[in-house]
Amino acid sequence: MLPSPASACPIRSCPAPPRARGNTLKRHLRCVDLAGNSELALLNELCIAHLRKQQCPPQARALFFRIWQEEATAILAELPTRWLISSAITFGDHGRTEGERRLGQSLNMLFSLMKLCEYERIAVGLPTGAPVMRRKRADAAQPLGMGAFSPISGGLDVTLLAPVWRAPGAEPVLVPRLMDMLNSEEDGLFRQLNLLREATAERKASVHVRQAARTVPKAPPAAQP
Repeated sequence: MLPSPASACPIRSCPAPPRARGNTLKRHLRCVDLAGNSELALLNELCIAHLRKQQCPPQARALFFRIWQEEATAILAELPTRWLISSAITFGDHGRTEGERRLGQSLNMLFSLMKLCEYERIAVGLPTGAPVMRRKRADAAQPLGMGAFSPISGGLDVTLLAPVWRAPGAEPVLVPRLMDMLNSEEDGLFRQLNLLREATAERKASVHVRQAARTVPKAPPAAQP
């Protein structure tokens, strides 16, 4: 029987056992990362750690998918985002169907691109969440002769997200959860693009209202009695 999050004791971060190595050290490190979460979360991450090895127990794959089949709702409620992404990537590497593998690989590509984008932002001295799109852009050619991306009218972000959202495959509650996180993360690239477009649309609407107000003919003066 899988450990239930409701009944299991929270994981405690304890000092590593003396001369801890291999699986013992791996379990200790996961306990540090997941301190305060349930044993079910720990079990999920230990399965992922084993599945990333070239050789792993055959039970690890079956147990990972059993967790997501039987306890998906419970584990979604407590897993940190980092480990949700790791779980999605595991679907891509070890999925039982072509749909699971393709969806997991798409999510892996999506979050890897986001990580690269954030690295570039930090590398040029901007903090995470800085509205890069509102700064004056340098007049430079794009790599590989590509056309420049327009943050207002470009649809590259939609092109990246839509296939992931619509694709069948991995545990159905995992994808909506990750997509909601992307949309609600104020500092994230996709949310920043959406906020920029909303602000631009509001400014255009305000200009249109002012222009319309100037073109309204004035009422003639009332006739004197």
